[in-house]
Amino acid sequence: MPLSRRLPKGGFHNPFRKEYDVVNLSSLERFSAGVVVDAAILREAGLVGGKRAVKILADGVLTKALTVKAQAFSKQAREKITALGGSVEVA
Repeated sequence: MPLSRRLPKGGFHNPFRKEYDVVNLSSLERFSAGVVVDAAILREAGLVGGKRAVKILADGVLTKALTVKAQAFSKQAREKITALGGSVEVA
């Protein structure tokens, strides 16, 4: 049997895949109420690193109204932030 048929084949790697740095709502609890939280502030706080896009997930509890600017939000995170009187902006 030829060598090319004996070796395992590789999988598909999407070159257009969008990778995110993930931030949970419980991590946003450290900011005071009314603050505008964006990618630059999250990098300063050490919650994200690098230059990837930021996605906010709904893990944890948020008790303050914040204005959050990120590239992506989960549906539940968007609902929890707006339910507290905060706002969500897709950057």
